[in-house]
Amino acid sequence: MKESGGRKQGATSPCAACKLLRRRCTQDCVFSPYFPSDEPHKFASVHKVFGASNVNKMLQELPEYQRGDAVSSMVYEANARMKDPIYGCVGTISSLQHQIEFLQKQLAIAQAEIVHMKMQQPSSMYRGGGGTVANSPGAVSPPSYQHMQSEAHSEFEAYGFL
Repeated sequence: MKESGGRKQGATSPCAACKLLRRRCTQDCVFSPYFPSDEPHKFASVHKVFGASNVNKMLQELPEYQRGDAVSSMVYEANARMKDPIYGCVGTISSLQHQIEFLQKQLAIAQAEIVHMKMQQPSSMYRGGGGTVANSPGAVSPPSYQHMQSEAHSEFEAYGFL
């Protein structure tokens, strides 16, 4: 294969950033490792939201090992801002937080229902059956109401309700 204009042998095309900006992509191009030519939409959205100059500055200020994560974050935020220009990913985060709060409330209700069912279960065990359970040999006396109340109170504390 021939070398094309000072680029490495085997290099196929400029990175997506250089292609969009219509400039020559060099070996030391800061964009090429993060915006490959086969994913032009990534740089297009980042460029539209942040601007190529700002992205270039941000990438050069970061150590190389952090640049990949920074680019991923910029692409995510740029796509979020395309959908929601005002809030961007903050709108998504807020929505997820509201979902978490709602689900935590549902979980608390379900846990309270479980505690309530546990409180009802021992007393119903001792009611039916014809004779008096307390007089049967080896029978265990039912727990007192105060004992069940304190047990429920401690379970409520354990689940963070009190």
